Amino acid sequence: MALKKFKPTTSSQRFKIISAFDDITAEKPEKSLLAPIRKSGGRNNQGKMTMRYIGGGHKQAYRMIDFKREKEGIPALVKTIEYDPNRTARIAMVCYADGEKRYIIAPNGLKVGQEINSGKGVSPDLGNTLYLSEIPYGTIIHNIELRPGQGAKMARSAGSYAQLMSRDGKYAVLKMPSGETRLILQSCKATIGMVSNIDHSLEVSGKAGRSRWLGTRPRTRAVVMNPVDHPMGGGEGRATGGHPRSRKGIPSKGYKTRSKKNPSNNYIIERRKK
Repeated sequence: MALKKFKPTTSSQRFKIISAFDDITAEKPEKSLLAPIRKSGGRNNQGKMTMRYIGGGHKQAYRMIDFKREKEGIPALVKTIEYDPNRTARIAMVCYADGEKRYIIAPNGLKVGQEINSGKGVSPDLGNTLYLSEIPYGTIIHNIELRPGQGAKMARSAGSYAQLMSRDGKYAVLKMPSGETRLILQSCKATIGMVSNIDHSLEVSGKAGRSRWLGTRPRTRAVVMNPVDHPMGGGEGRATGGHPRSRKGIPSKGYKTRSKKNPSNNYIIERRKK
């Protein structure tokens, strides 16, 4: 996962740092695993803008990812490592022994030609999906289910991972990417390894146009708005805007918005670090 830094021949190239894409082995995706995406441009069914700063962007197709890994006991061979415009991680196309092709989130270090498997009694090797009850302590995992059979919900973005700390009754104790320690049922599945494209957080777009390609429109800072538009707007000259808050007045930078009655509070042993 190398990064590519450009010489400052133009102002947009000066700070540009992007992925070298040296891990990609296929240029075109598998057509049978694609689905169309309809872009809303931030508008609702009446055509009114309900989400700001969304619009444009390159046309994309959705890659259908297998988050459940329910084909247990059937080995699969990794055919390609591909780029996915809908997520930060790389994806891998695998071909099962029965001929079926599927996309999975590629773990860091997964190679073409490697064999992966899932289910009970599977060895805890890179890319294999196991139940939390069978994974050794201290193992780095990703694509973690919250409920049995639901499909992976946690640790799916580039470079993220969790760690299996211990077991407590019917629960496994996991340290999450945020630093939070929580309980998850041992009957849930997880995949061995860390998610690929670990250098994604170090990338620098270099110019505003690259954000437009991704469907992001220019964002107006709150302090330059008028008082009618934002609580931090108005004032004479360059006013700081007072305490940072959202457009609806909810304070940022440390204000807790999580409900005290959230049912999942019972499963959280230690909250994430501030």
